[in-house]
Amino acid sequence: MKENIRKAIREGNTALGIELGSTRIKAVLVDENHNPIASGSHDWENRYEDGIWTYSLEDIWKGVKHSYKEMADSVKEQYGETLTTIGGICFSAMMHGYMVFDKSGDLLVPFRTWRNTITEEASKELTRLFSFQVPQRWSIAHLYQAILNEEAHVSQIDYMITLEGYVHWKLTGKRVLGIGDCAGMFPVDSEKKEFNAHMVKQFDDLISSKQFPWKLRDIMPEVLTAGEPAGVLTKEGALLLDPTGQLQPGIPFCPPEGDAGTGMTATNSVGKRTGNVSAGTSVFAMVVLEKALSKVYQEIDMVTTPAGDPVAMVHCNNCTSDLNAWVSLFEEFAEAIGVKVDKNDLFTTLYQKALEGEKDGGGLFSCCYLSGEHITHFEEGRPLFVRTPDSRFNLANFMRTHLYSSLATLATGMEILFLEGVKLNVLLGHGGLFKTQGVGQSLMAAAMGVPVSVMETAGEGGAWGAALLASYMIRKGEEESLEQYLRNHVFRDMTGTILEPDPEDEAGYAEFMKRYKRGLVVERAAVDSL
Repeated sequence: MKENIRKAIREGNTALGIELGSTRIKAVLVDENHNPIASGSHDWENRYEDGIWTYSLEDIWKGVKHSYKEMADSVKEQYGETLTTIGGICFSAMMHGYMVFDKSGDLLVPFRTWRNTITEEASKELTRLFSFQVPQRWSIAHLYQAILNEEAHVSQIDYMITLEGYVHWKLTGKRVLGIGDCAGMFPVDSEKKEFNAHMVKQFDDLISSKQFPWKLRDIMPEVLTAGEPAGVLTKEGALLLDPTGQLQPGIPFCPPEGDAGTGMTATNSVGKRTGNVSAGTSVFAMVVLEKALSKVYQEIDMVTTPAGDPVAMVHCNNCTSDLNAWVSLFEEFAEAIGVKVDKNDLFTTLYQKALEGEKDGGGLFSCCYLSGEHITHFEEGRPLFVRTPDSRFNLANFMRTHLYSSLATLATGMEILFLEGVKLNVLLGHGGLFKTQGVGQSLMAAAMGVPVSVMETAGEGGAWGAALLASYMIRKGEEESLEQYLRNHVFRDMTGTILEPDPEDEAGYAEFMKRYKRGLVVERAAVDSL
């Protein structure tokens, strides 16, 4: 087995996916059978500076290089091989946001991430103009808000791109982006696999009086779909990724994709009536539609699969950040009394404790909003926990309530889709929430009211999904769609666990949601007063 892997490494029969997540950058190398053979990671955190959630360019490249180095070191340690070539590479990252560069390639303003809720005026105006929901985090909303704010940098823009598209550009020289994340920059035409030309013209007409030296289409990337070649690693790019000089240029890249697209790929959720939910720092569900929704919903984003098929997306800015903070507090307490605990064991213990809690959380209330939340109309967040004198305040109920809270905004958005008649056979879960076996999965099933499946590969996440997209580009058959490739070559023999919603859990979650919706008045008071 190891000799086969060594041969694959030497001959470049591998694929690499690197995903820049909210709190971790992860690199996963797979063999020709799509099995992970080495990985590396780098922890990082966004900064809140001058009212903006951001990461610096230094942060980005430090993290990318470190995650790659860890992966390459793992290859050397496990197999005795120096990584010099790879069959294909794909970069992925948190979707949307705003990165703009001038003609010299210099960043004009700090990277504005998906987490910012500072574009409400632009979002509303563009939604009205296009008759199409334009969320606050989309690149076009950030651009138009900068125009409304009369920010001086706008006239100097030469290129507007998302995070993974930026990294791809620097490594290959190509200004391209996968259609799944293009659909998070600006509305796309799923038939033509291109930005919506009519809406592009509408936007250009809207800002024509400003007389900027660019048209919208001039400053946006080329739209590519899964399987299309998207450039090769340049000599400069190879040294940027691997400063040791061991990695050689010429490696083909597939289109860079957003974390939603790699999540769909990693969970085999690119066909109709399939859906997946990614639950970590943020939480979002992607549902591949059989037919268009009856109207525009402010809470629902219309995006696409990496192949360009229409998808309804429910995206929530907040999921486990507040929960993680409480776990860290318990860790700090343990250390204060002289007990050293493994963080993974602590998460497992506390998550499992939640299953002992009362079905409705014991009358407790928490709101996990560290940042704003568009679905419930909060421009900022204030994490809070509230109990009444007759609440059952114990550890099990406390943990169950915080896990419930992390899913509450998602449940609010998904309710809209279900009322529209959208059908789901199963929801496939991945991300940090599902690492503790059975806990996040069972509570997600209760919150959504549909079966939830977690595959053995759920822990690999989007970086593995990115590696699969790279594999698809280099190995797909002449007429093989992404859906066919995943079904026939990747997931054919893969097993997972499916949990049906427990009726008592469902009823308990429904009671919790009544309390949660009433409690948002308290969250509003906290935002307004603190």
